Amino acid sequence: MTMPYPVLQIADKLIALTAKDQGDSITNLKLQKLLYYVQGFNLAAFQSPLFEEDIEAWMYGPVVPSVYNHYAHFGADPLESTGDEVLMLKPEEEELFQEVYKAYSVYSAIGLMNMTHKEAPWRSVPTAPGSVIPKETLRDFFKNKLA
Repeated sequence: MTMPYPVLQIADKLIALTAKDQGDSITNLKLQKLLYYVQGFNLAAFQSPLFEEDIEAWMYGPVVPSVYNHYAHFGADPLESTGDEVLMLKPEEEELFQEVYKAYSVYSAIGLMNMTHKEAPWRSVPTAPGSVIPKETLRDFFKNKLA
């Protein structure tokens, strides 16, 4: 079991990857969904969270409240990377992170939202701020996707 990384560094990694790989931008809505996917697959593959913070089931899909609040001042505008050196994960975590990013970053924020709304983790809890999606639920759901 590995130690979780700071969630804002994981968020910044996703923002920086989007800018570098796609010459594109990412909104807070899309960032939240990508955090859900990287966390879920990390839990399934390594039995440990990529970051410690809980993911909650909000109306527009899964949200990490501290990250959402950190970037809330951007509204629906594209987020900007901190410009700090991008966090490097352990090799096996980095490989999975990159695979998940490549698989899900091609979808729009609304596309990702629609996908998460059909998935068991988001559907298994009431939709409201404070309604935590248990890490075990994420792990079990994404284990089936790894197979």
